[in-house]
Amino acid sequence: MRAFYPKVVVRTVATLVIAASLAACGFQLRGSNGSYTMPFHSLYLTFPDTSPLGTELKRNLRAGDVTIVDKPAEAEAQFVVLGESRGKSILSLNSLGRVREYLLTYTLTFTVRDSKGVELLPATEITLRRNMAFDETQVLAKESEEALLYRDMSADLVQQIMRRLAALRPAK
Repeated sequence: MRAFYPKVVVRTVATLVIAASLAACGFQLRGSNGSYTMPFHSLYLTFPDTSPLGTELKRNLRAGDVTIVDKPAEAEAQFVVLGESRGKSILSLNSLGRVREYLLTYTLTFTVRDSKGVELLPATEITLRRNMAFDETQVLAKESEEALLYRDMSADLVQQIMRRLAALRPAK
């Protein structure tokens, strides 16, 4: 029983030291906080109602206590979508000339204006790219993988937009 006690104490102390050092350095898991302080309380979005990216962005903004309004005149800021596109191009071919890899791209171009029409963020383009291996014997699985990759890119795009919106400073 005596030999067991020092091992427990050493393990407990080591665990506490590691936990304290991680907490002291400011370490946080990615997305563990997820809240941003926005420089405005109401926002008008020009996404179409059927846009999955617009829906995801609305959900994240509402979680951060930003009110999404239906009319531009009621908003403190306007998020204006200038262009949104998805692309799929051949990245590589095998020795028989068949597709081995695709390059998936998701591009969003937008600007942010205040209620007076002054640009808070000039036209900004965010482009995300993902490689996707292709196997013609598993077409249905690869279609599902493609949809999953686009959904992942959409979530990543929303997080980038949230960070950019939080970094805005109102015009003086």
